[in-house]
Order: sequence, then C-alpha cells, then structure tokens
Amino acid sequence: MELQKIIHRALDLRRQYEIKETSLYGSPHTSVDIAQGFSGDVNNLVKLVMAEQGQRQIANSKEKLEAQLAHCLWSVVVLAEIHHVNLETAFMEAMDRLENHLLETQE
Repeated sequence: MELQKIIHRALDLRRQYEIKETSLYGSPHTSVDIAQGFSGDVNNLVKLVMAEQGQRQIANSKEKLEAQLAHCLWSVVVLAEIHHVNLETAFMEAMDRLENHLLETQE
C-alpha cells in the first residue's frame, strides 16, 4: 500500500475520533494527548517484541505485534499532520542522514 493511502486512511479515522472526543469530552484530544498515547503504544510494542524474542510470554504475540505496529504508525501519521510535517520528505531526509552517518563510520 502506498504511504499516501495510509496517511489518508489514518487522517480520516482521526477526524472520526475528533467528533467522538468532542461529543464525549467537549474538545478533541490534543497532540500532547496523542503523543502520550503513542508513548504507551511504544511501551506495549517493546513488550511484544520481547515476546517474539522469547523473553516474555504473551499469547498471540505476533498478531498483537502487527496491530501495535499499526497503532504506532497511526500516531506518527497523525502527529505529523498536526505539526505540519511532510512525513515522506522528513523520512527520506532522515534516511539520508542515517546512511551518511553509516558511511562516515565505515571510513
């Protein structure tokens, strides 16, 4: 699937959540709220990776890992949108920097 399709799907779901949050709480969650949720998702992701490596016992860890990775990606996409970050450009630039760093350390 193309990144743009993923982005559009994530943002469409975010808009649906904003409506629900406004109805329930009077306003949608802030980017801080979303980032805090992302932090919890990353913590859960670590536990699932540990389970996949045999360091923890979690039933259905593979399926849960897949879902948790998707939740983390959703948070990244939503936070990028809220903060006006072009995720594709930022990703490619970050990969270039990492690659350059790798090449420099091999010399």
